[in-house]
Amino acid sequence: MNRERMDEALRATLEDHRLSRGEKKALGDLVAEDLHREARAIWRGRAFELAKAALATADAPGERRAILGWLEEVVKLLMREPPTNRGALAEVLFSPGDACRERIASLLRSATESADICVFTITDDRLAGPILQAHLRGVRVRIVSDDGKSQDLGSDVDRLRDAGVPVRVDRSEHHMHHKYAVFDGATLVTGSYNWTRSAAEHNRENVVVTDDPRLVASFQEAFARLWADLED
Repeated sequence: MNRERMDEALRATLEDHRLSRGEKKALGDLVAEDLHREARAIWRGRAFELAKAALATADAPGERRAILGWLEEVVKLLMREPPTNRGALAEVLFSPGDACRERIASLLRSATESADICVFTITDDRLAGPILQAHLRGVRVRIVSDDGKSQDLGSDVDRLRDAGVPVRVDRSEHHMHHKYAVFDGATLVTGSYNWTRSAAEHNRENVVVTDDPRLVASFQEAFARLWADLED
């Protein structure tokens, strides 16, 4: 914790004996850099020191009340617990085995608004089925895949497209090798896992499942760019 920055921030908000909305946000952003309890206790202690010094030189009762009001607002801000629900979901799953496939299928089954799927190939009908079911119940499903792999024997990509699922493929000479999906704009699945039977039954693969808003946003933006680039 930088003591000089702490003093500067507290002194600046104490100048007019009130904590404005903008000052609350600025001070909150600074505190957020170091939210553990010990750091917040240091901030509270310093706020009391500054308030005590200001009260010693205050003449009017109204000025003293304003200083105490400032102190109360600062303490409230510093007593606020850091958020615990952002990025709370963090799972890692491995194959061979059913864990990766079942987790992806469960997210497809629970999706209510959207499923943006960006994968090299889909040849496992145990995933193609839930994709189609999501589409049929009104979830906005979009698939980006590789043109070469979509033509492989057993590929489900064309079958899903024929069923009305929006599909766009990379027709360049290079591979579209991503393996990720974003569900309801809130949950990300990514990793080495191809959506194939061999990935579930034989290959050593992994998936990470997270709702970290920064990661979700980055992948969602990447999908949007790719979807636009591959527009027919």
